[in-house]
Amino acid sequence: MQGGHGMKVSAKAGAAAAGLAAVAAAAVFAGPALLGGGAGEKGGAAEQRLTGGRPEGGAASPSAPPGARPFTLVATGDTIPYPSIIAQAASDAAGSGAGHDFRRILAGVKPVVEAADLAICHHEIPYGRPGGPYTGYPAFKAPHQLADALRDAGYDSCSTASNHTLDDGWDGLVRTLDHLDRAGIKHVGSARTPEEAKAPAVLSAGGATVAQLDYTYGTNGIPLPAGKPWAVNLIDKDRIIADARAARAAGAHVVVLSIHWGSEWQTAPDKQQQELAQALTASRGPDGLPDIDLILGTHNHVPQPYEKVNGTWVVYGMGDQIASFYEPEKLRGNMSSIPRFTFAPAAAHPGRWEVVKAEYLTSFSDRGAPFRVVCTSCTADGGGAGAAKRSEYAAADRQISEAVLSRGAGGQGLVRAVK
Repeated sequence: MQGGHGMKVSAKAGAAAAGLAAVAAAAVFAGPALLGGGAGEKGGAAEQRLTGGRPEGGAASPSAPPGARPFTLVATGDTIPYPSIIAQAASDAAGSGAGHDFRRILAGVKPVVEAADLAICHHEIPYGRPGGPYTGYPAFKAPHQLADALRDAGYDSCSTASNHTLDDGWDGLVRTLDHLDRAGIKHVGSARTPEEAKAPAVLSAGGATVAQLDYTYGTNGIPLPAGKPWAVNLIDKDRIIADARAARAAGAHVVVLSIHWGSEWQTAPDKQQQELAQALTASRGPDGLPDIDLILGTHNHVPQPYEKVNGTWVVYGMGDQIASFYEPEKLRGNMSSIPRFTFAPAAAHPGRWEVVKAEYLTSFSDRGAPFRVVCTSCTADGGGAGAAKRSEYAAADRQISEAVLSRGAGGQGLVRAVK
């Protein structure tokens, strides 16, 4: 891996032991509390379900460790390297022997990502074989050097369940997870073994153990690999709640749900999103506290609203973080929001963390040339760009903000951040 974490390294320098503990915790999460399974059928696709070994109704929150403190969590939307973006990465790598270099593409949002205590991406597509061919829609295959750039930008974990997870079949799924492992990025949503499928991604920050879950509505009609019904996590309300409770019972102080859902190109959340958000945020454990602490949505291509539902923040859709749409009617697909939530120990509920600050930034895939991802809310002057670019960035920032705030999140405490 080239490059480093910058601010994030210093922020985490004292957390090496916690990182090792998180690795150990992953083994705990994959243990009896999450074992069981089997395959069911829904909508023509096999689904994994958790069975057995789970306390009835979940479990009370684990106690907080000494020195518990606030931490920040940043998330970004769908990473989709279209052929033009892959060509830019090849150009950026010219003369280096690396083949492709996505670091410059992500440099504009790196300061936001690496400054967070925890950063989560949505890894939309699989990696192709080294050397290619690399392809775009409808069956994506990207260069594996993307994993190195994501790590360089400061990402700790990525959700991997999407309608494109199986674009290159079982081999592509395995290849993707292998390269994320190589880069040191945790992942959840797709799996190489039944045990891996039953375990959340386990992260550590502020003394809290954070469990990330991930599910998708489907795989574009591509059947799950033969004999591997657990390869991709599919949305099922009861399963999501059961998994959240199992993670809590196994030691998670915070449960974050990544979910690939909704209707493409639609700013307003659709009926499925609203009903599922209501049900998931209403779910409570025996301690009367939420089973899920935060919901992060992907898939829609365009920024969608944020909203507190039953007291829990729901980001219906962040939009695509890396995309390249040229059709006038699809230019919104180059815009996304970046949620940033500050969690702090809950004084009234020992062992739980709660959101004490909710922020968003805005991001734009500038098609260039050169293609670059820009934090459009971070610099008032457009990052030194010319007048035309400044105008374009400002318009994107306004449009993203309108979508994010369209269901009253501003009145619920969400604020726009500039750095």
